[in-house]
Amino acid sequence: MLNKIKKTAALIWAKLHVKDSQKFKQNAVDDQKELLMELIKTAEETEFGRKHNFKNIHNEAEFRQQVSVQDYEDLRPYIEEIKSGKTDVLWPGKPQYFAKTSGTTSGSKYIPISEEGMPFQIKAAQSAIFHYMAQKNESAFVNGKMIFLQGSPELEEIAGIKTGRLSGIVAHHIPQYLQRNRLPSMQTNLIEDWETKVDAIVKETERQNMTLISGIPPWLIMYFEKLIERNGKKITELFPNLQLIITGGVNYEPYREKMVQLLGKEVDIVQTFPASEGFFAFQDDYTKEGLLLLTNHGIYYEFIPLEEFGKPDARRLSLKDVELNKDYALILTTNSGLWAYSIGDVVRFISKNPYRIVVSGRTKHFTSAFGEHVIAYEVEEALKATLEKHPAEVAEFHLAPQVNPGAGLPYHEWFIEFEKEPSDPEAFRKTLDGELRQRNSYYDDLISGNILQPLIITRLRKNAFNDYAKSKGKLGGQNKLPRLANDRVIADDLRNLRSGF
Repeated sequence: MLNKIKKTAALIWAKLHVKDSQKFKQNAVDDQKELLMELIKTAEETEFGRKHNFKNIHNEAEFRQQVSVQDYEDLRPYIEEIKSGKTDVLWPGKPQYFAKTSGTTSGSKYIPISEEGMPFQIKAAQSAIFHYMAQKNESAFVNGKMIFLQGSPELEEIAGIKTGRLSGIVAHHIPQYLQRNRLPSMQTNLIEDWETKVDAIVKETERQNMTLISGIPPWLIMYFEKLIERNGKKITELFPNLQLIITGGVNYEPYREKMVQLLGKEVDIVQTFPASEGFFAFQDDYTKEGLLLLTNHGIYYEFIPLEEFGKPDARRLSLKDVELNKDYALILTTNSGLWAYSIGDVVRFISKNPYRIVVSGRTKHFTSAFGEHVIAYEVEEALKATLEKHPAEVAEFHLAPQVNPGAGLPYHEWFIEFEKEPSDPEAFRKTLDGELRQRNSYYDDLISGNILQPLIITRLRKNAFNDYAKSKGKLGGQNKLPRLANDRVIADDLRNLRSGF
């Protein structure tokens, strides 16, 4: 009886939430303008606000004149002041938390999360689940066990500010009604070594009624493979009531086929777009591509056309000025004190009513050694189309330029770890090259003009990417290996992990 009441209440709550959310979907442009002015007004007397003349900013154009695009290095002096104990620096008072991230160029980054900003991280995750329940008209999974992937919930303090990984911080804010159903245990979550932690999670969960599992695709695959190795069953045989997987961090599509193989059948997937800087979007319709941009969650968005990013005269567009199917660098102003902050993600709008996006890449993760500027979305879509024509299973891949080959023309080198090899590797390679040429005209011109030769595939042995990540201390958690590079730093290491075929 209690389970039936809980299930019914959850569904009613979900439908009311979705109905209420229609307002922000319809008023996104006006809401964004109002939000920017509210953020500026709130931070007028902060150090950043005084330095950038916030009192005389009355519209979006004046904001862009007064505040240039920032990256972490621009904000580092302010962050260091906060870490030394100073208040009213980027946002009134001091942050409630620092989310500690591993930057590739800046070392560890400390992203402030204010008391106002933290609730939106939780509300966005709840909203994603509510939208799914309302659309599916099903909420039975709330009575089962759930995994929410997280780093260690143990936090340190810097100048009285609790500091840790975002997922560990979020663990302290999971609603009480979910705590009883949540796995793994606190003891397991505190394990630092990732492989040891996954082994412990497997032992804790393999006999449980798992109904919802959340994590980034590489973590899910590792977890599922260990479960299958121990039990000899597909995941949906082991967890027959598994209804929903929530994922984020990277594009799910390149992992879909492998996931279905491990699961044994299709399971509903909801994709999300969270980060330490904010929770930006989620898939509000689990049957369709695209993530709903959260325009009423304390974040004001700007968009720089990707081809202009980094240029002094680059345009900063508001929501009303974006175009469909065009790549933009994402710029944030938040209620945690990030101002015109370049997060490094590239997005593409596929709908404007409501505003839905796909994450198409990273501003620093591309291949353009020859001026082609190939981005993640293009290579992932090219690979997806190739796999439809030449069935195979790809565990992971990395693309890098080979500018100075020992002989012949330069080329793109794809490092691919196959779970299942294509029956005709040469046909697979030619199709992949053709699919990429269709999606990037500059790359096509380089091939046609005999400046580049068609791509070359270097096959890697099983577990090559996990072994590489482990060797660099990047295995597990929210660590993600770049799929594209404009140099051969990663590629040269991967060459040592080639397949024996």
